[in-house]
Amino acid sequence: MKVLVLSFYYAPDLCAGSFRTTALIEQLKNNSDVEIEVITTLPNRYASFEAEAQELEQTDNVTVRRIALPSHNSGMLDQIKSFAAFYKQANKLVCGKKYDLVFATSSRLFTAFLGARIAKRINAPLYLDVRDIFVDTLKDVLNPKVAFLLKPILTLVENYTFSAGSHINLVSKGFEGYFVNRFKNASYSWFTNGIDKEFLHTESPIELELSKPNTFTVLYAGNIGEGQGLSKIIPELARRVGPKYQFKVIGDGGRKSALVEASKGVANISFHPPVSREQLIKEYLSADILFLHLNDYPAFEKVLPSKIFEYAAMGKPILAGVSGYAAEFINLEVDNAEVFYPSNKQQAVASLATLKLGQTNRDGFIKKYTRKNIMIEMAKSIISYGDKK
Repeated sequence: MKVLVLSFYYAPDLCAGSFRTTALIEQLKNNSDVEIEVITTLPNRYASFEAEAQELEQTDNVTVRRIALPSHNSGMLDQIKSFAAFYKQANKLVCGKKYDLVFATSSRLFTAFLGARIAKRINAPLYLDVRDIFVDTLKDVLNPKVAFLLKPILTLVENYTFSAGSHINLVSKGFEGYFVNRFKNASYSWFTNGIDKEFLHTESPIELELSKPNTFTVLYAGNIGEGQGLSKIIPELARRVGPKYQFKVIGDGGRKSALVEASKGVANISFHPPVSREQLIKEYLSADILFLHLNDYPAFEKVLPSKIFEYAAMGKPILAGVSGYAAEFINLEVDNAEVFYPSNKQQAVASLATLKLGQTNRDGFIKKYTRKNIMIEMAKSIISYGDKK
């Protein structure tokens, strides 16, 4: 069986989509009768982070083809140009080829759309992995006038894409109402995000914790975009709690400059560029509290950030400014994690004070949400749809 895998991000890129797809391929390739072709991009998630990768990589039954993109800085126009280049080159790479199944993982709709176009053209089943609701999110993060003009076009694209899906996997149960009610011809599954092996079996350095009894590091590591809304919470939260808490922000993104500007004059905030996963784990282990925040938009009430799984695996206290399904999930599944409503500084201060500092045993959570176990089951599901052709 020959499977085409479309993912805008793939190892060694630094983002949730890359980590998820890479882990999935690790399980799919264990099926010796499956030939896998991955079409992705050369590392491009952050302009400030570079990683070496080959355009063509062949290992056993896996072929990875990486497409070079124009340089960009995460702005909307840059993203459009990048995807246009990916779309054009991907179509060239698959021209004249036959596949038994097309798999596409997408947070921004258009990789899924690319998968739908290819699957229809070659008459192959389409298995979609949905990590975000693009049209739903767009109305919240874009200028209202721009969103009003784009929504009818993007809704047509969305309808075309998901109506083409033989099977749709949703990473968040919060997406269920949106998709199941609109696209009734597909079957559904909920293989969620999970904990990668790199984040398992780690221990905090005790001597590092004992060396700083008077201050506590609150760490945010990840994308700094409109979706995170960090400029609305971190500067004011840092001001209110004072120098007892040192806020460390690691990452990059389209709204980093806004966050830096809003943080001027706040001495207990520091900024650092993206780091490798190996270094990131060291940063997690050195921190006292791990911080997560999503902007106060209705669309984000449905999502389940992958960052929750990384943070929880570290055993550190978690401070999360989230609402909706993510808040429900954290309250139900993650011990020693405090939730406050997004952008609510007063609640954030109170929640921060409530956290129990030190390590928390989350072995039950880790066992339940180890990425490898989730991807083993997802790989079985994908292969079953290829066999149905």
